[in-house]
Amino acid sequence: PRQPAKTLWYDRPRYVYLEFCVEDSTDVKVVIEDQRLVFSCKNADGVEFYNEINLYARVLSKDSREKRSDRSITCFVRKWKEKVAWPRITKENIKPAWLSVDFDNWRDWEGDEEVERAMVEQYAEV
Repeated sequence: PRQPAKTLWYDRPRYVYLEFCVEDSTDVKVVIEDQRLVFSCKNADGVEFYNEINLYARVLSKDSREKRSDRSITCFVRKWKEKVAWPRITKENIKPAWLSVDFDNWRDWEGDEEVERAMVEQYAEV
């Protein structure tokens, strides 16, 4: 039986970030479409995780990417409309139990674009 991975998200001027919290993940698959993200993987115990998110707004799939670490898989999804805040990550105004805002990374955008650019470039080199 599949279960959803605990997911944290936060918003930035150019990207929305999603972190799927699965330790020691294998078989990671991330499919990003115009308005949908599908994530799946297994953990070390062979438990299957699956999350499907109908996104709040349109995104640029080809400019989106993901990065895996031992603790989680982070996706950064490029917004179609930059500098438009997303009040939530889901199209539907409902909050699934497995989804939370990442308050550690959530902050005001003022002057944030340089920080964001550096962050994305740092990920891109990995």
